[in-house]
Amino acid sequence: MAVALGCALYASPALAQSTTEHTPYPPAANGEGRVTNAYATARWSENWSAPGEAREIDDPLDRLKHIRLDSDDDIYLTLAGEMRLRTNFTSNPGLVKNEHQRHDILRVTGGADLHLGEHVRLYGELSHADSSGHNIGTPSVYQENDLVVEQSFVEVTGTLGGLDLGARYGRQMFYDGSKMLVSQRDNNAIHYTQNGLRLWARGRDVRVDLFDFKPTAYGRQGTGDDRINDAIRFSGVTVGTQLPRDLLGGSTLSFDPFVWRLRRREATWVATSGREERVYVGAHAWGDVGPVNIDWTVNHQSGSFEDRAIDAWQVFLSQTVALGAQKGAPRIGFNFDYASGGGGNEDGPGAGKMRNAISPHGANTPFSHHLFLTASNLVEVAPTLSLSPFKSVKILADYSFAWRATTNDAIYRANTRPLAGTQLSTSHKTAEMPRLQVQWNISPRVGITARYEHVFAGPALREAGYGDSDFFGTWISLRF
Repeated sequence: MAVALGCALYASPALAQSTTEHTPYPPAANGEGRVTNAYATARWSENWSAPGEAREIDDPLDRLKHIRLDSDDDIYLTLAGEMRLRTNFTSNPGLVKNEHQRHDILRVTGGADLHLGEHVRLYGELSHADSSGHNIGTPSVYQENDLVVEQSFVEVTGTLGGLDLGARYGRQMFYDGSKMLVSQRDNNAIHYTQNGLRLWARGRDVRVDLFDFKPTAYGRQGTGDDRINDAIRFSGVTVGTQLPRDLLGGSTLSFDPFVWRLRRREATWVATSGREERVYVGAHAWGDVGPVNIDWTVNHQSGSFEDRAIDAWQVFLSQTVALGAQKGAPRIGFNFDYASGGGGNEDGPGAGKMRNAISPHGANTPFSHHLFLTASNLVEVAPTLSLSPFKSVKILADYSFAWRATTNDAIYRANTRPLAGTQLSTSHKTAEMPRLQVQWNISPRVGITARYEHVFAGPALREAGYGDSDFFGTWISLRF
């Protein structure tokens, strides 16, 4: 389909160079991630179309961002790279009394973005991950990997009737939605990526995104053992809208309803496993209303697990308010997260509805860097505080309280597997977690982060044999 659209763009001047004046959909809200100081997690979302001399920058590395390949500058190449060094220290890893763990993780990534005229681009990205340390066991393929093709796609774009149209086919990051539902999982050295087709049409205030994906199943030994995981398929449509700016007395708000489907041939719960198909119907509202910032997501999940009906809910509410009009003013707020549970520990003829919610591929570190929680059978509330004592320094602090949504089900870890024995616990309260993070953006290319968390294990964990734990992580990212 991408190739066909590309042929149409070149064959039809009316499509390729529409004279209809149009205002593009806000780039920060188009489902491709935010660009901060010219850089982004998905490097292909950066815009280096202007030559270096137009940006009046005399920097050897900056010259790699726009390499002319023809005299008209219609064809150019953008190179990108990142090296991230990270160390995690965890006491009582797995929340079990044991020798401490120190995990040193290296990420090295290089990307090339080839623009073939105004409408066609080819993007490729290679990544390497290395792990060492103390008491780390066997690292996952996301933390130790010789070499992977992390992303590789062709993209075709054009305009028609005031709309920006596009198609992207191949291996790619996808996080068009709340990070609690879809994330590239930057905590890992190797990102979570999807394989398939993404289509979009974007106007001034409305956009439509359609996608059909299967995730990447990485091997360890190089690019030859990576494959597409045919056992999981994720598809759907998101309709993004920009709400009127005069709403609620002045706002910049996005409202993005979505309908998604997630199919898993072998979903594993506490007592059983089998084929599962979920349909997500929900909406993501986010942005600013005066001094208040919100990020709200609600979705209902229906479908079937084997011969059982699915009836599950997720609610993610994050809100902060600025304590002053100046830029960088302190912000206070709270997070509330709810993910229904129940049914995962049932099997046989008497089993009822499956009420366990899951996220397609959401981030788990917002719940805990110990990775013992995920968005299933969970209630979490956390007062939050953020400060910027200096322009380049940001401090984030919160104190989280976590419970099980129902005591008739387990606590689920970041990999969606149950935490052994917790399904037998009779208590709701899971844990309390004070957390502190300091980010220092030395320059747009260099950033240092340090994070501390402590888990005060609650009765639901202690009854299953788990206890307290500390986490301290620090990492430095260098990129161009």
